[in-house]
Amino acid sequence: MTSLFSVIMQGVFLNNFILIMFLGLCSFFGVSKDTKSALGMSATVTFVLTVTTPMAWLIYYYILVPLEVQFLWIVAFILVIATYVQTAEFVIKKKSPALYRALGIHLPLVASNCAILGAALLITFWGFSFIESIVFGLSAGIGYSMVLLIMSGIRERLELSDIPRDFRGAPIAFIVAGILSMAFMHYFGVFVI
Repeated sequence: MTSLFSVIMQGVFLNNFILIMFLGLCSFFGVSKDTKSALGMSATVTFVLTVTTPMAWLIYYYILVPLEVQFLWIVAFILVIATYVQTAEFVIKKKSPALYRALGIHLPLVASNCAILGAALLITFWGFSFIESIVFGLSAGIGYSMVLLIMSGIRERLELSDIPRDFRGAPIAFIVAGILSMAFMHYFGVFVI
């Protein structure tokens, strides 16, 4: 059993889904154009990560393992994730129609966000306890949110900058994401040049 501080550090920094593991890049690039959409997506992904990781843990250890059908773990985890994403989508649509429209197609795509499935798979692969799985889900959501909000702030500034025409939009976003990733990996000792 690892310490909870270690689990938090793994989720937020050492195994950051976007900059270290490169998971969840579709929503990262799609929603990071403005901070309001990034904040809404951050909250949604953090919520889904926090509730799906312990549910995936329970399903794996109390249903799949006793029935000796661990090979169904991906299918079971996707069903859990899809259920919570649909719930989150329904709540956002009712409570904040403007945010729902701003998130657009990216909100239903949270169900197929590989960061969320990755978290569910990693908690069983790494042998986390139930409490550790909750902490990891929350901290992974915080790490995802932190990077998404940093990127949205940078992209908003880039819109006001004089960037060559060929680099506007996606090209400059990929360049900035690459530089952020290299800086992040170097700072946390994951990748040293």
